[in-house]
Amino acid sequence: MKHPFVQLLLRWCVLAVGVTIATKVINGIHCDSRETLIVVVLLLSFFNAILRPLLMLVALPFIVMTLGLGVILINALLFSLVGNIVNGFYVDGFWSAIGGAIIVSLTNLVANALLRNDQGPRGPRTPGAGDGGTGGRGFGVFGAPPRPQVKSPEKQVPPGKGDVIDI
Repeated sequence: MKHPFVQLLLRWCVLAVGVTIATKVINGIHCDSRETLIVVVLLLSFFNAILRPLLMLVALPFIVMTLGLGVILINALLFSLVGNIVNGFYVDGFWSAIGGAIIVSLTNLVANALLRNDQGPRGPRTPGAGDGGTGGRGFGVFGAPPRPQVKSPEKQVPPGKGDVIDI
């Protein structure tokens, strides 16, 4: 299991790559130095942890009505907010913020797909976990083979003696 601090550093690195790609691809986004990039990444991480959940809660009806596109607007708002706060990081306008938010989101999506491990929320799977401890043989809870399903014979109802529906 990875240590939470290592996961945090990895998320910060992915965010830094996303912001760097956004500054190279989007004409309206500029970053002056690496130090500025570090401040931007820390501030974006802080806003994503604190402000984003509150904004998502308030804007939930809008997000549902737009089928999730409202999340991009919230990310663009946070991106633009960081551009207004940090000296040396410039977001020229609304569409630049939208483009930067989309690029950072796509970078996170790709990184999560590449770095995803097969661990569930409870940790790594051991052989036989989830199948009753049988080592993947599919022999039920106590290790015995499952009994075949036997269909019970259908009762024959004489004609005219079945269920009656009154209308």
